[in-house]
Amino acid sequence: MEPRSSSSKDSRLKVIQWEDFEQELGRLSSLSSALQHAQHNKRAIQRQLQTLIQVKSESLSRKNELDEISERVEDRKLVMGNILMQAKVVEEHAKTKEEHLGTEIKSLLVSGISLTVARKRLQESGRLLAGDEGLAQLSSLQKMLRVRQQHLVSQVAYLYPIKTVIGATQELELDSFPGGSRLGSPDDTLDENQSRNQGTLTISGVQLNMLPFTQLTFFTDKKQIQRSTSALGCVAHVISLIASYLHVPLRYPLRLGGSHSYIKDCAPYVDLASAGSSSTALASANKKCLEFPLFLDGQDATRAAYAIFLLNKDIEQLLNYIGIKSLGPRHVLANLKELYKIILSADFIESE
Repeated sequence: MEPRSSSSKDSRLKVIQWEDFEQELGRLSSLSSALQHAQHNKRAIQRQLQTLIQVKSESLSRKNELDEISERVEDRKLVMGNILMQAKVVEEHAKTKEEHLGTEIKSLLVSGISLTVARKRLQESGRLLAGDEGLAQLSSLQKMLRVRQQHLVSQVAYLYPIKTVIGATQELELDSFPGGSRLGSPDDTLDENQSRNQGTLTISGVQLNMLPFTQLTFFTDKKQIQRSTSALGCVAHVISLIASYLHVPLRYPLRLGGSHSYIKDCAPYVDLASAGSSSTALASANKKCLEFPLFLDGQDATRAAYAIFLLNKDIEQLLNYIGIKSLGPRHVLANLKELYKIILSADFIESE
């Protein structure tokens, strides 16, 4: 190993001749100065590089900060965009509310004007009623109307008088009715006996006998049936006239035809023949007015009896209108006589 190392060192060594020594020395000196200059440049470049690196690092940090700030700005922009959208929605909602409020204010103004006009009218009406010609004039007009109605009803009572026939032997009016008993209660029997002793009511001299309407047989007297239907026609005409004079719409309207008059029942009914189920039965409820005859000429006795029941309901309606209770559903002429009595009395004019 040693001989090889020595030989390698010898190979790197260069033998310089003396006459070339100065030249080589100058060359080494120039090389040394160039090396120092290169080192000086290196240090300068190092200082510049360090400065550049520091500036670069500062610029990178600033850039990162700027990036963070830009991200925050974008976030703020998004938030501001959402806030602007919400503000627009709120603004539109506020405009809608404002328009609706304006409409309500206009309606309130119109209502206020109407209320003011109504208040003025009410005050004017109050002044009129409080004056000498207010309530007194109204009461006077009402009395005049009552007097006029009483006069008209008196004319009807003159045309169709209801009188009592003493010693009549025929059946009492409405002595028997569908669904009722001929025997009745002891009180009814007592009232009937008293009525037999006192007499039987007639209208225009014609007695109303209900027996043919409840017990129609082959041996029933046709003249008796004709008299009863004539009496029912008179009663129907009287009820129609009095209702028109009192301005009372009858619950069961009448179609006058003398002894062949009809009464209408406008209550809804269900056609059981065509109704299959409960829902269809309700759907097929008709509001068509049904007419029931007030006579027996070729008619069903049950329908005629029901017509008389409705006729008595109309009389009961008129009695209730003037504040009087009915004597019952079995007394047509008695109820009508009571209606005559109340309307033709002096208390009717003073009533309100």
